[in-house]
Amino acid sequence: MKTTWKDIPPVPTHQEFLDIVLSRTQRKLPTQIRSGFKISRIRAFYTRKVKFTQETFSEKFAAILDSFPRLQDIHPFHKDLLHTLYDADHFKIALGQMSTAKHLIETISRDYVRLLKYGQSLFQCKQLKTAALGRMATICKRLKDPLLYLDQVRQHLGRLPSIDPNTRTLLICGYPNVGKSSFLRSITRADVDVQPYAFTTKSLFVGHFDYKYLRFQAIDTPGILDHPLEEMNTIEMQSITAIAHLHSAILYFMDLSEQCGYTVQAQMQLFKSIKPLFANKLVFIVVNKIDVTRPEDLTPEVQAELQGLLKSGETELLQLSCNTQEGVQAVKNAACERLIAERVNQKLKAGTNSSGNIGGRLADVMARIHVAVPMGGQTREAFIPDAVKDRKKYDKEDPERRKLARDVQDENGGAGVFNVDMRADWILDNPDWKYDPIPEIFDGKNVYDFIDPEIEAKMKALEEEEEKLEKEGFYESDEDIQDDEELDILAKAELIREKQQLIRNEARMKKRLKNQAIIPRKAMKKPLSEFEDAMDQLGVDARGMVDRARSQSRPRGRSLTRSRAGTEDAMDVDTPRSQSMSRMRSRSRAPTTNRRDDGVQDEATRSKADRIARLNQKRMNRMARQGEADRHTPASLDKHLFAGKRGIGKTSRR
Repeated sequence: MKTTWKDIPPVPTHQEFLDIVLSRTQRKLPTQIRSGFKISRIRAFYTRKVKFTQETFSEKFAAILDSFPRLQDIHPFHKDLLHTLYDADHFKIALGQMSTAKHLIETISRDYVRLLKYGQSLFQCKQLKTAALGRMATICKRLKDPLLYLDQVRQHLGRLPSIDPNTRTLLICGYPNVGKSSFLRSITRADVDVQPYAFTTKSLFVGHFDYKYLRFQAIDTPGILDHPLEEMNTIEMQSITAIAHLHSAILYFMDLSEQCGYTVQAQMQLFKSIKPLFANKLVFIVVNKIDVTRPEDLTPEVQAELQGLLKSGETELLQLSCNTQEGVQAVKNAACERLIAERVNQKLKAGTNSSGNIGGRLADVMARIHVAVPMGGQTREAFIPDAVKDRKKYDKEDPERRKLARDVQDENGGAGVFNVDMRADWILDNPDWKYDPIPEIFDGKNVYDFIDPEIEAKMKALEEEEEKLEKEGFYESDEDIQDDEELDILAKAELIREKQQLIRNEARMKKRLKNQAIIPRKAMKKPLSEFEDAMDQLGVDARGMVDRARSQSRPRGRSLTRSRAGTEDAMDVDTPRSQSMSRMRSRSRAPTTNRRDDGVQDEATRSKADRIARLNQKRMNRMARQGEADRHTPASLDKHLFAGKRGIGKTSRR
């Protein structure tokens, strides 16, 4: 929340206002216009004059209105303080007159712009412009008093202290000349004027200090006299406003020596008069100047009356002497302690819980705590086993101490060399299960149940047996094999051998190509025979495709064509040269096809295809493209010279 208004810009007088606005109008716009110009140009020129003047007025008025605080948006303390110092009604009227002037100037601008649209000559347009600016200037001159008042308010607002109404606050109040400013000067660094006469403090003073790493603010208020609220002046009303609206600890200062010029009874009567303002606040009665008079030195009747102010238990009596500094820090510490405890308590009780009850935060905390109580009112003592009671305290130097896991670790080489057995203390149904491997579950089954721990040894034994049979020639003759099962086993063995060889070759290739660039599959040349074999394995007759590929793969070239032509002429004696050349040209020429009509069944389909093509070309036309393949880049032109509306003047200004 904003607590100070030192950044409000100065408010100009009405004459300064006119000088600023009208000089800007003349400086910003061109001033040459002649009767020979087109009437539309003359109208536009004077319309701009009127509108620019109105916009300047509106901008200035809006800046002033936004810079001042809105009474409905600020804290009640600041609102009442502004009302006390400046009269809220006058403040609202001044800002309201500014807002009204802004709307009137906008209305004048709107009306005269409408009239300028129908101006018939240069003279008529100029007169309309003069009338518009004159009416705006008249409205501004009528704001003479509001502008002066707002500038004075601005200057005084900038001198007000920065008071945060939500932070931890000690509020010092009481009769004049009882030592309030002296106490503020003792506990803070505030430069407060201290004089031996009444009403030295005429406004609020603020000082800051730290207690237990928390920031506190102490406010020194002007002295209050005991008379009705209606009869209090502006100086006293500042104190009343602070007491009423600031949630703080109230330090009510009293001078029992009566050196302030007021009796003890009068000071106690003032306390009773303003006590309704102390509702829901911490209140301390601080007796100052105890180096002159202490409460014990008073008459019994006055002491009894003073104790009557403390009977409720909500008020605490503190004593100090600002002259000798006796008890100053004790008073400050006592007030700060009570204030911190009170703020913590209020935070716990603040808000509502989910059920809507008051004190929600504290109720939510208490709802989570459950204390179990034995039934029947029995009292049960805490049970501590005897072994725990009799256990000796662990001492590292004691040779008979109990051995810990760390001791075992140190005996076996220390951390990083020996790891403590973490499973030794596991509590299981069967102690033998402690060191079982932890299962890995896949699809709801334990993977370890399907693993043969001797699979590698068995595979090695099978491979050795297979090699032995191969050496003995068991697989060389198929005549001895009569059983289908043996044939199946042999076929599987052959597949296993092929698979093993493929795995070895793949591993070898990976190792060889590890640091080489791998050629993409598309870039590798494939012979036609490989394609033919692949198609045969798939069961596809590829003879036609192979013949066509071989016929189209004849080498081309001018020299080769000539040599072939010469060979053909030499071999073919019966064929004339012109026929052989025409046959050669017909072979070399590509087949002529009409791409526009190929694949079209009838004329209706043809017209539909043309219509779709024209629709697709529209987007290209918008992009200035001949088609999808058009990548032409036109000349780049400066946007500020060749784009947008062109106004009065040349475009080559830059």
